[in-house]
Amino acid sequence: MTLITMSRCRARSLQRLLRCKYASGSKASCSRLVLGIETSCDDTGAAVMDETGTILGESLHSQKEVHLRSGGIIPTVAQQLHRENIERVVQEALDRSGVTPAELCAVATTVKPGLALSLGVGLQFSQRFVREHTKPFIPIHHMEAHALTVRMLHPLTFPFLVLLVSGGHSLLAVARGVRDFLLIGHTLDEAPGDTLDKVARRLSLRKHPQCFTLSGGQAIELLAKDGDRKRFGFRTPMGQTPDCCFSFAGLRTQITMLIKKKEAEEGVEEGTLLSCVNDIAAATQHTVALHLAKRTHRAVLFCKANDLLPSDSPTLVLSGGVASNQYIRKALMIITEATGLRLLCPPAKFCTDNGVMIAWNGVERLREGNGILPPDVDVSYEPKAPLGVDISAEVRAAAIRLPSIRLKIPN
Repeated sequence: MTLITMSRCRARSLQRLLRCKYASGSKASCSRLVLGIETSCDDTGAAVMDETGTILGESLHSQKEVHLRSGGIIPTVAQQLHRENIERVVQEALDRSGVTPAELCAVATTVKPGLALSLGVGLQFSQRFVREHTKPFIPIHHMEAHALTVRMLHPLTFPFLVLLVSGGHSLLAVARGVRDFLLIGHTLDEAPGDTLDKVARRLSLRKHPQCFTLSGGQAIELLAKDGDRKRFGFRTPMGQTPDCCFSFAGLRTQITMLIKKKEAEEGVEEGTLLSCVNDIAAATQHTVALHLAKRTHRAVLFCKANDLLPSDSPTLVLSGGVASNQYIRKALMIITEATGLRLLCPPAKFCTDNGVMIAWNGVERLREGNGILPPDVDVSYEPKAPLGVDISAEVRAAAIRLPSIRLKIPN
């Protein structure tokens, strides 16, 4: 059999699978159903959704408490916890939806980017599942899923600008279609969520009576509410670089140096809560928000100069785990109000990693018949994977100067 013949046979087989004929009276008789599976980092998530975006059933197992105790995510620990919980999580999502595997039209799973050991667990389970039940498989780009989640909740058409900020990623992109992105800016070192977590660990916020159950980013946000952000003046990263990329490693170095100085002044050892911890948290959060806002401001101006956004109701979508931070949302709102954009953010529960956003991405792909594979195709996970076409060099070449905007962000 030639490669062309094999390809045609595979295509006909996939078309038969996608017809999804159901018995009369079944849940799926009026809508195609997708199972979404997420294991890119430290959350095991699954959800069943119909093609209207209705969530029929979902389940999520968070590893947060385990990793808080160890002071950070240990990939081998995350892998083991995914292995122990993925079958139960998927079954719970199916049970809560009242849907059987036979009624599914496809399975969508995160395969890139993320922690290699975590991605491998989800992919291995999913490929075994689709082959057992003869279902099409939809490999999902994690950042694409974050970018598109808002379309599940709002009637948003392409194109729109998206800022994705999380523990592992930060990027600015123009979403022109379900699988069509122009990458305007990306992180050059570490992500904002990673920076906030590391600062929280260096400040020993787990020992704070208000913070012992919170993630690093949540602890910083909580303590910042009672802090003086002006007491410590951290330099905003990349102030002289006219592009839309991000850098947080240098800021973290500034903060670490200050913490060491304050420990010496207070005569305490590392691991002791400082008396000025609220002020450090407030200054840290403010500088992170300022950096994100300034890069986004330049991205908006670049998009307008190059007609990349519609003149009628241009939109900025803010998503990813760090988008749950209300102070950062307010900073971005100042930018969108000043530039005539509307700001859309998914609810906090959909900003963090979950199976719902993966299922929705699968629905979007299914509607277009885009990126859907037969169950017998081998797929590899990709720990590092860019989103779309990178035009960040063009942004830098444009050398757009930012007009002054007073970012007076209310606490």
